Amino acid sequence: MEKILVSACLLGEKVRYDGRGKLLRQTLWQQWRDEGRLVPVCPEVSGGLPVPRAAAEIQAVGIENTRNQGSGFAVLSGDAKIRTEDGRDLTAQFLRGAETALTLAKSHKVRLAILTEGSPSCGSQHVHDGSFSEGMLEGEGMTTALLRANGIKVFSHRQLDQAAEYLESL
Repeated sequence: MEKILVSACLLGEKVRYDGRGKLLRQTLWQQWRDEGRLVPVCPEVSGGLPVPRAAAEIQAVGIENTRNQGSGFAVLSGDAKIRTEDGRDLTAQFLRGAETALTLAKSHKVRLAILTEGSPSCGSQHVHDGSFSEGMLEGEGMTTALLRANGIKVFSHRQLDQAAEYLESL
């Protein structure tokens, strides 16, 4: 049976920066949970960050208005950092968490992940723009970037139907 790496908050675990969960209640999600397919991880907690914690966003370093400024790939390449609004650099913790998620995925032979949209770790289509003003950019979080770089298909929690189609194709 194919396993699916998932953001732990989507299972209701209270690991988000604000101390809350983000439980999904869709029938398909429950089915996968009941089948034992879901492998939960919170990269931020795995990376050593507390709950609750200050919000963090991806911010470009020394480059402006580039296509990848909101990209986990930019963080992995050193062109961006993940910082709190007061400027604290959390890039090392986010990287440690992304590496933990990848190790977990490999140990379960995961080829599919469903992660929380918008997060600097788990976003797969959009992340906050780095201004702490609720603005969004197209891009992905650091964990998503690392998983994708290692051949794992990552979907947003808003793309369960697309994830199900991909799962069926495996």
